[in-house]
Amino acid sequence: MPPEPRTDPRSVLRAGLPDRYLTPEDLASLLSVPIETIYHWRKRRTGPPGFRIGRHIRYDPATVRAWIEQQAATDAA
Repeated sequence: MPPEPRTDPRSVLRAGLPDRYLTPEDLASLLSVPIETIYHWRKRRTGPPGFRIGRHIRYDPATVRAWIEQQAATDAA
């Protein structure tokens, strides 16, 4: 059985939450920022909270969406 093709997280999030955890590269693509920004945010604990699976960092799409909404609300205030 061939592996399922990965979808662009930006197109999936517009329609709803993806059914997989996001990688740092997915998050950078989603937010249109350099990957270095994602790692910088993680180091300073200012970006969306991620978690480790072994040595890999992953982000829960629901948590990312909540973080984005929080950023938008803070910016609007």
